[in-house]
Parts: sequence; structure tokens; C-alpha cells
Amino acid sequence: MPNLLAEARLARWAGAAGSALASLTLLAGAALAATAEHAPGAEHGAEHGGGGLPQLDPTTFPTQIFWLAVTFITLYYLLAKKALPRVAEVLEERQERISRDLNKAASVKEEAEAVLASVEKALADARSEAQSVIAATVAEIEAANHARQGQLAADIGERLKAAEARIAGAKDEALANIRGVAAEIARDVAGKLAGVDVDASKAEAAVAAVLEERRS
Repeated sequence: MPNLLAEARLARWAGAAGSALASLTLLAGAALAATAEHAPGAEHGAEHGGGGLPQLDPTTFPTQIFWLAVTFITLYYLLAKKALPRVAEVLEERQERISRDLNKAASVKEEAEAVLASVEKALADARSEAQSVIAATVAEIEAANHARQGQLAADIGERLKAAEARIAGAKDEALANIRGVAAEIARDVAGKLAGVDVDASKAEAAVAAVLEERRS
């Protein structure tokens, strides 16, 4: 496509240059003819082969027109084959460079958009993974707390049972000691006050009956 554009521009410029040179040639010829006709003493100068400007001598017009045509053709050739193709090449290189820059800019833009999309996706995945990890950690902590609370409750229950058992044992031991002491006191009291020697087993049975009565 750039080659076609360059060739079209070259053709237009060559045509314009040819038209301009042709117009200049015609104008120059007309100007020379008009000058020769109205120049004072032109004929006398031609007859005497003397004064006046040589370029105004009508006898030299064919030569001048010939060299003008040669100059026109040379300039046209130089413009059409040398200058204008070089200008067209420069324009074509510029157009290709601009096209490459535009393509590169579009490619860089696409790459940037792809990188941005991948970064956004990575951030979204990281947020989702972080939320999952947080939820799993919270669930593990809650489960560990429940298990710890259950273990603590079980330990407390076992300790309470053990304490109750120890208290009950201490209570029974204390009651047994109390029965024994009370039975001894009752035997001493009965022996001192009534002069009666009470059997130890009977004294203990009597004390036990009194204690059971008071407990109920």
C-alpha cells in the first residue's frame, strides 16, 4: 500500500513538474520573441553583426529554444528519475516507520492490557485464597477451643468427683472417729455417774443410732 501511494505521489509531482517546466519554456520563448520584435535596433544589429544582446538576436532563437528544450528534458529527467524517487523513498520509509511505530504501540498496549488482566486475576486469586485460609484457620481455632473446653470440663468433672470422694471419705472417717470418741465418752459418763460398765459395742451402737437420727 505505501508503494502505491508513493508511486501515485511521484506521478503527480512528475506531471506537475513537467507542466511547470513546459509553461516556463513557452513563456521564455514568447518573451524572447516579444523582446526581439520590440527591441530597438535589433534588425540593424543583426545586419551589421554588431551591438545589442546576443540572446535577443532572432537568428539565435532556434539554438536558444533547442538548449532550453535540452535543459527542460534534463531537468525533467533529473526530477523524474533522481529527485522525486528519492523523495518518494523518504516518504515511504517515513510511512513504514510510522506504521511500525503504530503497530508496536498497539502490541505494547495489548501486552500491557494482558499483564494488567493477569495481575488483577492474581490479586483476585490471592484474596480468595487468603479468605479461604482465614476461614479454615478460624474453624480450626473454634474446633480447638471446643475440644479444649470439653477436655477442661471433663477434667473439672473428674476433679469434682475425686474431691467429693475425698470429702465423703474424710466425712466417713470423721464420723467413725466421732462415733468412737462419743462411745468412749458415753462409757466414761455412764461409769462415773451411774457406776455402770457399758459394753463398748453397745455404746458405739447407741452413738450410731443417735447420729443416724440427727442426720435424718
